[in-house]
Amino acid sequence: MIQLMLAMLVNLVSDLQASLGKQINQTHGGYIMLNNLIRPFLGALALLGMAIGAVNGAPGKPDFSPQIYADNKAWGTKVTTVLPAPKRSNLHSFDSFFVITNSNNPEGQLPVAEAAPGNPAYNGGRWFTHSVEWTAEGFMAHGMVPVLTSYDEIQLHEALGHLVITPGSFPMGPPVYFQCPLLPVK
Repeated sequence: MIQLMLAMLVNLVSDLQASLGKQINQTHGGYIMLNNLIRPFLGALALLGMAIGAVNGAPGKPDFSPQIYADNKAWGTKVTTVLPAPKRSNLHSFDSFFVITNSNNPEGQLPVAEAAPGNPAYNGGRWFTHSVEWTAEGFMAHGMVPVLTSYDEIQLHEALGHLVITPGSFPMGPPVYFQCPLLPVK
């Protein structure tokens, strides 16, 4: 989980650096849109805080603090096990695991799982990672994007053109296929 948080932080900082040149010249009603520059930075700071908090957990031990959203609820987890790519015949036994790489919400965006314990679609914590990015249309529609907490919200925003979902992980991201149980937050 630490690797995931640090990768998300690196991604946010590089997005901020890349957008500085583009956004500094954009104006709205005569005001420079500094909020679009500050929000990604605040998101990066929030992710850094989560990553530092995750360092305190011992490898292999359960972490009952919020780490993942699923079915509109925060869940804890424990250290993951990398799994080999499934065959066609058992791909259905994996749930999707969505990692949003460019949220500008200062509350911080945890990864979102397709299903959680108690949901008939939950497959016991076997995950197939998908990288998710907010589009320019999503940022324009929301300003500060909402924190997504469910698969339904992911699907809604994808249908609106606010998100682009790419199967697979990103450099320094979580494994593409892994096992990681969801645990109640205490």
